[in-house]
Amino acid sequence: MSSDRFSFNQITAKHWELTDLVKGLVEAEVDKVALWREPVAEYGLERSAALVRDAGLTVTTLCRSGFFQLDGWFDENRRAIDETAALGAPVLVLVSGGLPEGSKDIAGARAHVADAIAQLVPHAAAAGVTLAIEPLHPMYAADRCVINTWDQAMAIAEQHPVGQVGVTVDTYHLWWDDTVLPKIEAAGDRIAIYQLADWITPLPAGVLTGRGLPGDGCVDIRAFHAAVEKAGYTGPIEVEVMNEELWQRPGREILADTIAGYRGI
Repeated sequence: MSSDRFSFNQITAKHWELTDLVKGLVEAEVDKVALWREPVAEYGLERSAALVRDAGLTVTTLCRSGFFQLDGWFDENRRAIDETAALGAPVLVLVSGGLPEGSKDIAGARAHVADAIAQLVPHAAAAGVTLAIEPLHPMYAADRCVINTWDQAMAIAEQHPVGQVGVTVDTYHLWWDDTVLPKIEAAGDRIAIYQLADWITPLPAGVLTGRGLPGDGCVDIRAFHAAVEKAGYTGPIEVEVMNEELWQRPGREILADTIAGYRGI
């Protein structure tokens, strides 16, 4: 894959301080980064924006917002949109959230996600931010994300103009779906961001942090890449890996192995 499209997702080296991360990226000649809201808030939004800007880095996405089942979701998501714009990132990744506490109404939860996104679109459009709906693997439906398939995400996105709402292609979450590749090929400009992570087995106890670097698992990432290319997507390619064992290593080692995994696809 083209090295000039590579973006390092901050969560891949979760414990790497932001200043050290930026320095490491510059030293490795990586000019793209995906940031997460929590460490940005810890360092300070304006300081974070200045840090990456002064280093010549492009912020490809801000991760993440959504969680529409929680009280205060509207104001929290508007803040996330403003943070995305302040960082100069074009895309805010949305994880829809799971079922409301005590509820079994997954259809109602999905309908609420669609309504919530519709309410946020005017603010995002005014800020120049694309909302990227991320379908998560079905095992996360109850507690983290009721949007689990490409079709569910696209059905919401297509209610809005291209460029305002799109869909995230994440290989970790979509690899199991034997219908998804031709749908990605046909998605065109609805692809808002493309993320790589591998599925490793056996799954660790904490499945949320059980992802592998590209090439370490069973996902046919080349097939996904071919589908995304056929769709006409030419944007950044983020590597986003959550793995407890990986996180225990020094940031520069994580970055080096991430780059190697990306180049090996």
